[in-house]
Amino acid sequence: MIQDTKTKFQPLFLLLEVIFTAAILAGGFILLQQMQDSKILMTIFAVLWGLGSVALLFFVMNSIAESMPRKIRTIAVAMVFAGPAVFLLIWALVLPTFRTLRLSFMGTNGREFVFFDNYKFAFTDPIMLESFRNNLLWMIFGTFFCVSLGIIIAVLADKSKREKIIKSLIFMPMAISFVGAGVIWKFIYAYKGEGINIKEIGLLNAIVTGLGGDAQAWLLMPFWNNFFLIAIMVWLQTGYSMVIISSAIKSIPEEINEAARVDGANVFSIFVKITIPTIMPTIITVTTTILIFSLKLFDIVRVMTGGNFGTNVIANEFYLRQFTYGHSGQASAIAVVLLVVIIPVLAYNLKEFRERKVLK
Repeated sequence: MIQDTKTKFQPLFLLLEVIFTAAILAGGFILLQQMQDSKILMTIFAVLWGLGSVALLFFVMNSIAESMPRKIRTIAVAMVFAGPAVFLLIWALVLPTFRTLRLSFMGTNGREFVFFDNYKFAFTDPIMLESFRNNLLWMIFGTFFCVSLGIIIAVLADKSKREKIIKSLIFMPMAISFVGAGVIWKFIYAYKGEGINIKEIGLLNAIVTGLGGDAQAWLLMPFWNNFFLIAIMVWLQTGYSMVIISSAIKSIPEEINEAARVDGANVFSIFVKITIPTIMPTIITVTTTILIFSLKLFDIVRVMTGGNFGTNVIANEFYLRQFTYGHSGQASAIAVVLLVVIIPVLAYNLKEFRERKVLK
């Protein structure tokens, strides 16, 4: 009898929930408008009201979905919880991608159709060719040193009594933003110039002059300055590589290493024939992740050199074309090229995750 009563009045309860939720949402907006003079109070209220409204909205939508017929109930409940995320994904990622693709075939103002002129620029312009070359340097040397040092440090720290301290120090740069790291290393590479009677404040030049050498303009050396910038990426990303690889090393059963030692294998043989093959899936995942980072690198180059002196990269050239030169067509073509280059690496990374059942 009670169940029949609930079923009978369920539409009314749902209607009251919807009205109550609408009143909470509308009342919150009105109160926010009246709190313009008190920024602190408005902020606190906005956070509490926003979180509460979202929770209440999901509760009401779930109630409506649960009241639907059994055939569509499962789909409705899934749409309630996954629908907003899918909508935001389409609105913030898919639609801008198609818009960028359309603009890549347009001129400066985004109105005249220029066919493949922007892509011709992307693959023939000397500045773009330099950017491709520099990104290739970042991909090869940056990724190699990040992963190699991560493996070496993870293996050595695993045998140390002060493992936690060592790993904390190596991982610490990960807490620094790329812009912050660029500012720090700009002081390290600082160069006062010849003929100025002022001591060098750059750490690297201070060491060089202290050893009797001459101060150098490290960031003004074409080609080689790319490697000085890559060193910053290695400093930042080695900690990430070390932590992931270290966790994989610790998952290797100790019995396997003990059996190898009994068979007469030395430390190097165990590392090459047991450790590396066992953690190879993790190494591949870390490598592809850092490859993606090196492809879309922007912050370090922007802060350190602005892309000048032969250090330009694809993402920085996109920024310049869009926000400095105002050529949305060329900027969009560069963005599409960068997306096309990243997709295979990203797809391979996801494939590795699926094979290791990380996403299942």
